[in-house]
Amino acid sequence: MRRSLITLLALTVLTGVLFALWPELDLMGSAFFHGPTGFAGNGHGLRGLRGILYFLPVVVMGLFLLAWILGWVAGWFDLPWPEALQPRGRSVLFLALGLALGPGLLVNAILKEHWDRPRPLQVQEFGGPLEFRPWYKTDGACVKNCSFVSGETSGAFWLVAPASLAPGPLRLPAVALALGVGGLTGVMRVAFGGHFPSDVLFAGLFTLIIVALLRKILIKPDKQGLRGDDPYL
Repeated sequence: MRRSLITLLALTVLTGVLFALWPELDLMGSAFFHGPTGFAGNGHGLRGLRGILYFLPVVVMGLFLLAWILGWVAGWFDLPWPEALQPRGRSVLFLALGLALGPGLLVNAILKEHWDRPRPLQVQEFGGPLEFRPWYKTDGACVKNCSFVSGETSGAFWLVAPASLAPGPLRLPAVALALGVGGLTGVMRVAFGGHFPSDVLFAGLFTLIIVALLRKILIKPDKQGLRGDDPYL
């Protein structure tokens, strides 16, 4: 876990340095998806996929919470309930805090509302009225719900948290799938002109750092080296 945190922090610093020294990387990344008719992501197919991925974190959190409530009620009334469908309280707390502190507080309540970076579709390079600003400057002309960082990407990378609670043999593929969903969401946000590449990279890294810290605090290994608070153990 310590190695994972160090790796995530190093990647965050590296991302910040690269896009600070060469802010044109953001413009180049967004320009890849921009053509004569606008940004490439505005097709109906991608909009449908975006809608599914947008609500996926809330659906997953809701299913874990519902399973925990039903298991608690079943235990209270001495009703049969499959143990495999009973998340532990610490697991539910871990997921809820990760969603609240990452996509909720840090990304949407703090950064997006106070980091006035215009979105790609708002800047002059892509036909908008506003001046492009690199990620480290907060003096942009965006007023509300701005580009830095991507809320949808943050929510998608939060899916690593429930994936990390999968049973041992399924944990690695589950985490890989969650990372893939996060990466796909980030690419789509750039393709839609909603965010620059640095916005989605920072969103994913910030969220993964929060998830890793919360897991270290709340999910403790048992004597056998298994995660005693995983929902299926």
